[in-house]
Amino acid sequence: DIVLEAVRVDARALMHASDELRGDRAFVFEAVCRNGRLLEYASEELRGDRDIVLEAVRQNGTALEYASEALRQERDIVLEA
Repeated sequence: DIVLEAVRVDARALMHASDELRGDRAFVFEAVCRNGRLLEYASEELRGDRDIVLEAVRQNGTALEYASEALRQERDIVLEA
């Protein structure tokens, strides 16, 4: 897929992605693996996805601020950040 390849080349492509792609788990996961702070542009649902948030905070601890309220309270996620 061209858009997924764009994220592989430059993860910031998520910033310009459609709402549909911001809710696409594979697309968002690929982006946050490269730049955790891009969690900011993920759909609300994916900001509450434990695996995506964990990967984002592992890549960049400051991504924690974009995680759902519930995940910001989880000890293991906070420790990863």
